[in-house]
Amino acid sequence: MSPVVPVWRLIADDAGSGARNMAVDRAIQTACRDRLVPATLRLYSFRPPAVSLGRFQPIEDVDADACGRLGIDVCRRPTGGRGVLHDDEVTYSVVASTRDGLPRGVAASYRYLGGALTRAYETLSVSARLAGGRRGDPTSASCYLQATKADLVAGGVKLSGSAQVWDGDVCLQHGSFVLERDVEVEAAVLRLDGVATDALAATTRTIVQASGRRPAPAEVMDAVQKAFADVLGVQFGPGELTDAERRLADEVERDAAIFDAHAGVESQREVEADAQSRLSDRIGHVRDVR
Repeated sequence: MSPVVPVWRLIADDAGSGARNMAVDRAIQTACRDRLVPATLRLYSFRPPAVSLGRFQPIEDVDADACGRLGIDVCRRPTGGRGVLHDDEVTYSVVASTRDGLPRGVAASYRYLGGALTRAYETLSVSARLAGGRRGDPTSASCYLQATKADLVAGGVKLSGSAQVWDGDVCLQHGSFVLERDVEVEAAVLRLDGVATDALAATTRTIVQASGRRPAPAEVMDAVQKAFADVLGVQFGPGELTDAERRLADEVERDAAIFDAHAGVESQREVEADAQSRLSDRIGHVRDVR
């Protein structure tokens, strides 16, 4: 008798705001924790562009005036880490539990999922591997100015980062496949000085830089889906959010939104503090890792 191949849900989503995307990721994790939905791979993008801050990162790391001038929203991830500008990219999130074969523990689960991510890059003609250890500036506002064992590198420079949060035995991991990067814009919104801006340009690579061509977003999404299926030994069924997930995402979206492109940091302090309080109450005790 042939072994049963696990069926995961695939959600190929429309572009959404930063707050909405973070809220949906969190809603899927909650539903998976409650055993209402299967393990899920979600592929999506951001419109308008957005900076996502790590769960405990201070909002002062973002230049609100620059964001307003450039039309960039700011949101807070449920995961840890530093700031990421989401613009010309395909973003993935994977929600799975130890029941789905995900190894327990941060390092082991990053290695497990990293195998699928590196295969996706190989399909896109990029030779990637997991970073060997920590390097860079851990105090920088930018995720891309540091590398951890959760990150993917090519030729010694950073391609992308991933971040996790665990809720019981269910992990949410998300990250980006960056097509192209505007270093000057990223530096402006994350308050990087000249030295840090030069480092961002010198120590990071995009898919276009690493492969010499620009794949369509649909090609990237297809590569990610096939890599997860092949490496993890699962098959995907097309799916969409349940009504319960949509309702929870509606609630969490307000908490994930720090401020929009037309509001300043100072005017948002009380909003952010209130949102953090509500978010902590809703999430409960989760293990936050980066």
